[in-house]
Amino acid sequence: MSSSKSKIGSLIKSRKINVFLLFFVLSFIILILSKLSKTQTKTVTFNIEKTNLAEDHVIIGDSNTKLNITLKGLGFKLLPYYLKKPKIAIDFKKNIHRNDSVYVWSKNNNYTSLNLQIGNQINIININPDTLLFKYDKNLVRKIPINIDVDVAFSPGYDIKESYKITPDSIKVIGPKSLVSNIEFITTEKVSLSDVKSNISETINLKLPDSISDIKFSTSKARLSAIVEKFTEGKLSIPVTVKNVPDNTTLKYFPKKVLVSYYTSLSDFKSITTNDFVVECDYNTVNAEQTFLIPEIVEKPNTVKSTRISQNRVEFIIIE
Repeated sequence: MSSSKSKIGSLIKSRKINVFLLFFVLSFIILILSKLSKTQTKTVTFNIEKTNLAEDHVIIGDSNTKLNITLKGLGFKLLPYYLKKPKIAIDFKKNIHRNDSVYVWSKNNNYTSLNLQIGNQINIININPDTLLFKYDKNLVRKIPINIDVDVAFSPGYDIKESYKITPDSIKVIGPKSLVSNIEFITTEKVSLSDVKSNISETINLKLPDSISDIKFSTSKARLSAIVEKFTEGKLSIPVTVKNVPDNTTLKYFPKKVLVSYYTSLSDFKSITTNDFVVECDYNTVNAEQTFLIPEIVEKPNTVKSTRISQNRVEFIIIE
């Protein structure tokens, strides 16, 4: 019996609590509806939406440009302004006039436009500020080269056959002339690769200046690619020639040939011959007491990555 009484008591209490909560919610809803049915005054911050701006113009530094409009109307009509931040459209052909470098918007000339956007069931009490200034500049379109920031460590005996390729090799930049003209190049984010022995193909981000919101970029990414091959070293004996020897001077020099080492891909190794290299000494570089010439490689195949001469002196004597 005592257990049954306890259960009945708990049930009655829970029903009392549910009834209380129901009346509380109903009272709250009635209070809200009562407030919304009354006339209220609210100051609303409107973001600016620019329309019909000339294609060759861009507004600069207007991120903080807003209108604070005090509105009066029924709470039901003002409710949307409590729930989200609204926008006011400013037509740059109709609602504004232009000076040399500034668009000027005045509230005195735009009450009608504002009333049409807000609606005739809400009254505009005040607008602050009464004037908006939009600085502008002419748009400039430039192609800016992309610079690669790459750090690649190849497996022993491997290297890139040609040079790194970036696609696209430039980026289209659109924005105010005063800003775009100062950009000389765009750099990629750093690419670090190790133990590379196959072709490179990487999509990388570009380091775009986030601080300049008035500039548009045609892309934010680029593709880095390179052909990677097995490399080897070769050696060839190349004849030495001497240039700029005076007509009345006879030279004898030694050696007549020097050993040239070159670094090239395995696929190009067999195609390289002695005819692909030219080694020269310039007599004009010799001073009065000097008895040797400096050999230099003045021609080499495009497929050769690096070269070196085993002997850096060519001895000579003048025959009287």
